[in-house]
Amino acid sequence: MSGRAQLMWDEAVTGYDFGPGHPMDPVRLGLTMRLVEAFGLDRALDVASAKSAGDSTLRLVHRSDYIDAVRRASADPKSAEASYGLGTEDDPAFAGMHEASALIAGQSVGAAEAVWRGEVQHAVNFAGGLHHAMPGGAAGFCIYNDAALAIARLLELGAERVAYVDVDVHHGDGVQAAFWDDPRVLTVSLHEHPRTLFPQTGWPEETGGTAAEGSAANIALPAGTGDEGWLRAFHAVVPELIEAFAPQVLVTQHGADTHFEDPLAHLAVSLDAQRAVAESCHDLAHRHADGRWVALGGGGYAVVEVVPRSWTHLVAIAAGRPIAPTTEVPEEWRHHVYAKTRQPAPYRMTDGREPHWRDFEGGGYDPADRLDQAILATRRAVYPSHGLLP
Repeated sequence: MSGRAQLMWDEAVTGYDFGPGHPMDPVRLGLTMRLVEAFGLDRALDVASAKSAGDSTLRLVHRSDYIDAVRRASADPKSAEASYGLGTEDDPAFAGMHEASALIAGQSVGAAEAVWRGEVQHAVNFAGGLHHAMPGGAAGFCIYNDAALAIARLLELGAERVAYVDVDVHHGDGVQAAFWDDPRVLTVSLHEHPRTLFPQTGWPEETGGTAAEGSAANIALPAGTGDEGWLRAFHAVVPELIEAFAPQVLVTQHGADTHFEDPLAHLAVSLDAQRAVAESCHDLAHRHADGRWVALGGGGYAVVEVVPRSWTHLVAIAAGRPIAPTTEVPEEWRHHVYAKTRQPAPYRMTDGREPHWRDFEGGGYDPADRLDQAILATRRAVYPSHGLLP
């Protein structure tokens, strides 16, 4: 297996554009790639583009009638059918929607193929992570579920155990739904509590279908959770489950919308904590999956201040060239940001935080604390299925 990492990129992914004023502004993708280049990371890994996902690949997760509906809306946005989640406020139809969505899906599938075949150890598609799309419908800014498609392709290629870890602020509902009854896939989602955020799913009691009990784990965090609580919850659940499941490949989703500046959610996580979790996912892949790691983007709507820095850290970690948090952002990129958006760019690759957390196992827990209650609820619901003590 090559030790070199791969970054999936095609400028055409910026065609995934719901229009002016929509939170999912494709400028966040272009700005991220320009920051990757400004740091020279494109020379530290292989930059590659995969072909668009064809119908046979899309059908690994999505129904044929839904794919046909996306095609119709793509050709004529006015014909979008709300029964498929298209033409809605969250997922307005746009010309070329099928092509842009299939291209993003193809990049994630291509990343999974490269990792499984041993061409690279790590592969990143920060344009991906569109985890809300369902087999028969669009949802939450997501048309095709590239994360689920990448996992389905790994299974098709012969993988027997794939672990998916989702740290987006929103529940990874589409991926969970796709593999609800499949014991070969473990889905773990760390998200804001469904009482206070879309899609109102991801309760700790959601642990997989009758044929796959324990295959889904959901850590529902109280609104307002910051770095210490977010990291405490991650480390209290994720590493033990990954170790017990022993995946052959780790697929992770790194939505940047947990950040305290994100306009669509209510957690208070810093860029520095997001970087720390990306490093932990990298470490888990090496400890438990022979280094096989597919890392995806996801949500994130502070498109200048947060998303490009968060995902550039992710790319740098995958490339084996981690960027020190105190590093100054290249001046050329800051000029590019202003020219593109008329917004000032951040000056450093940090929010000035030094993330730390209290260990759940060694430091004890407070049964009256809402965060610890969330952790305990998840452990009690899913740990026994893996032979672990809650």
